[in-house]
Order: sequence, then structure tokens, then C-alpha cells
Amino acid sequence: MSELRYLDRARLDALDAAYFQRRRPYPWINPEGLLTDAGYAALLDALPDLPLFDQNFGVARKHGQQSHDRYALEYRPGLPLDAAWHEFVAELNGPVYTAFLQRMLGVRRVSLSCHWHYTPDGCSVSPHCDARRKLGSHIFYFNTEKDWDPSWGGETLILDSDHPPKPESAPRLEDFERVTPSVAIGNRSLLFARTDHSWHAVRAIHCPPQALRRVFILVIEPGGGPSWWRRLRGQGGY
Repeated sequence: MSELRYLDRARLDALDAAYFQRRRPYPWINPEGLLTDAGYAALLDALPDLPLFDQNFGVARKHGQQSHDRYALEYRPGLPLDAAWHEFVAELNGPVYTAFLQRMLGVRRVSLSCHWHYTPDGCSVSPHCDARRKLGSHIFYFNTEKDWDPSWGGETLILDSDHPPKPESAPRLEDFERVTPSVAIGNRSLLFARTDHSWHAVRAIHCPPQALRRVFILVIEPGGGPSWWRRLRGQGGY
């Protein structure tokens, strides 16, 4: 694409990779406005409908961690979505965003997969570090003041401890001395690098029955071989 409709190139270019990589307890940043106002509004209006989602509740996790209960939908090109979402994913797999991730994470190649999570009342995300295969994640938040009260929760928490637990463990939130919440309302996102101490979580949500915490998550992995995007489009093979 010659023109970006969804990503704001100027805001991507303005983010300081050195600052990001120096952050503690691990590289993370919670910027505002990485999507254009019009692009964010278009994606917000065209969010996937709940019947498309799988129900992931009570699923056992490694290392004894509490189940991460939510509705989940993996992106694929054939999904019956508004064209806005397919166009957005195409931009994310294009040269501008790829170069942004390479610069921020200090890597030469990246591969992306992506999914939506919708989380209802009473559900949470227990502290975890993500799988070792990941380079990081980029979470885009899709709740606004029109449909979400910040007092209901939903912020991704950056967790820090003077004596970080091992990744293969199941700590509680109370085991971390420092808890930093992200801003998770409006055109905000959270990019973080995966390390052995990249602990993060979401407290149990307390919202009305009809409300859902809605996020779109990019999983960033090392590149190599045919990319996820080309494979899904039938251009690379497995």
C-alpha cells in the first residue's frame, strides 16, 4: 500500500527505540495514537461479532497458572470481517510496521500472528511471561469512554520484583513489589518485549454483564522461512 490508512507513520517514527529498550523491568511502552483517528474509528465500528469467537474458559495452563478466561478469535484472511480489519492486518504485515518492529526490538526479521480477546465480567489474566518463542507482543485496546468505565479494570499490568520469579512458575499479583497499570482506554496500545522477567497480568474485571474488555493482540516471533502472512495467503507453503 502506498498510503497508510490505519497506522500513523509519524507517530511510529517518533518512538525512541533506545528509550524503549532501556525500560525496566523490561522493554515496554504504552503510546497513544499509533492508529490514525479515522482508522481507529473504522476498526472500532467494525469489531468482529462475538459468535465468531471460541470460548476459552477453564483451560489449564502450564506451571499451574490460573486459567486465562476469555473469548478468543484467531485472525485468518477468510474470516467474514469488515474490509477494514483485513486492510489493517495487511498494513501490519507491510514494510512500515515491519521496520518499526525491527527498530524497536533490535532484530532483523519478524513474523506476526494476531488475534482478538474479548473478556467478560469476573475474568482475569494471571501473571505470566509468555512463551519463549516470542519476541514480544503489541496489544491494541478497543474500549472507549462510551462503552467502558476505567473503574471496571482491564489494564494490562507491568509487574516488577526485586527477586523476579522463574518464568516456569505461578506467582500471585501480591508477589510483586511494583505494579504499573497501562492506559487501556481509547486509541492506546502496549508494546513489550518478551524476557524471562516480562511478567504481566490483568486483574479480575468487574463490569456489567453486557460489557466486554476488547483487545487485538499481535504476537511477534522471529522471522525466517515463509512468513505467517504469506503462508495464510497461500504464497509460501508450510
